[in-house]
Amino acid sequence: MKFFAPTVTVSAHCDLPCGIYDPAQARIEALSVKACMEKYAASDDANFKARAIAIKEERSHLVKDHLWVLWTDYFKAPHFEKYPQLHNLFNEATKLAGATGTKGTVDVAVADQLLAKIDEIAEIFAETKKA
Repeated sequence: MKFFAPTVTVSAHCDLPCGIYDPAQARIEALSVKACMEKYAASDDANFKARAIAIKEERSHLVKDHLWVLWTDYFKAPHFEKYPQLHNLFNEATKLAGATGTKGTVDVAVADQLLAKIDEIAEIFAETKKA
């Protein structure tokens, strides 16, 4: 039986590389981040504000997750050649969703910057789907 036992155990994560990717997922989470910031600013309730911050930070992380999947799994070398700004866009967007961005502030303007970067990525994404 040892002969049939695996010598190496591996695990994989499949994002179904058959074309289910979409930057809309990141955008929806970024809109949630912005809404939490707006609700935070409009409230005087300390408990509500604490929950808004927690949700904002969780959703900011989800934005990064959705963007990373697009960056690492959907976009390939030919895309990066055709759109040389793409790496920088993803870098900027993920930083805007991170500790120095929406995770670290309640400034709605930062959420708007994040949404603008996601929209730029979405435009390129749409172009790649036409080809």
